[in-house]
Amino acid sequence: MFRPCIDLHEGQVKQIVGGTLSDGGKAPLTNFVADRPPEWFAGLYQKDGLRGGHVIKLGTGNDDAAKAALAAYSGGFQLGGGVNLDNAKTWLDAGASHVIVTSWVFQDGRIHAERLRNLVAAIGKDKLVLDLSCRIRDGQYFVVTDRWQNFTDTVLSKEALGELSRFCDEFLIHAVDVEGLCQGIDLGLVEKLAEWSPIPTTYAGGAKSLDDLRAVHEKSNGRIHLTIGSALDIFGGNGVRYEDAVAFNHRHSR
Repeated sequence: MFRPCIDLHEGQVKQIVGGTLSDGGKAPLTNFVADRPPEWFAGLYQKDGLRGGHVIKLGTGNDDAAKAALAAYSGGFQLGGGVNLDNAKTWLDAGASHVIVTSWVFQDGRIHAERLRNLVAAIGKDKLVLDLSCRIRDGQYFVVTDRWQNFTDTVLSKEALGELSRFCDEFLIHAVDVEGLCQGIDLGLVEKLAEWSPIPTTYAGGAKSLDDLRAVHEKSNGRIHLTIGSALDIFGGNGVRYEDAVAFNHRHSR
């Protein structure tokens, strides 16, 4: 199924080439900057009955924009970006259905199990999404953190996803090497996720046409959801009409 997104950078809705984000002050490659506020997109998704999408804060300066989106569609979005034990409940109270966490759980290149357990104790497993966005190294998919710049020692596998699924409600996995390029999805990763993941999982990265949405649905037997960003016409793309993606969901939810 198609899941929507609102990516926020410097307080604006943008579509960015994921692998170009950094902390070094260099501006990322940007495919699209919206002239509408985040709450407009939230209202659109609510009108069309799209749930389970994500609002992602890419860096600082996005809190007000994120709160506006959550307020416009309370319970309709998962919220990610800078989430930790201290602020997770605040974002849930602001209207997020779940919080999405990566970097706070993965520190110094490895999982901090105590942090993960503390977070689950504070908000509940059913309110947590683990972001296991990954990049390929030596033929394997390694989880990456800190704006997708730093590799961890966690390799995606059936065993890893099975273990981590005990602590969360869903996974969100960006294929960072193709994120924002609109050159096609990593279908091999989609097939692996369908085989490995025991819980709902959303794949993001590279979607360029409605055929990609069909392929994800078919190859995963409907088990993997797909986020479409830069290819959507509402984000300045010409690969996928938003109305067609919504219609796909309506057809396959009957």
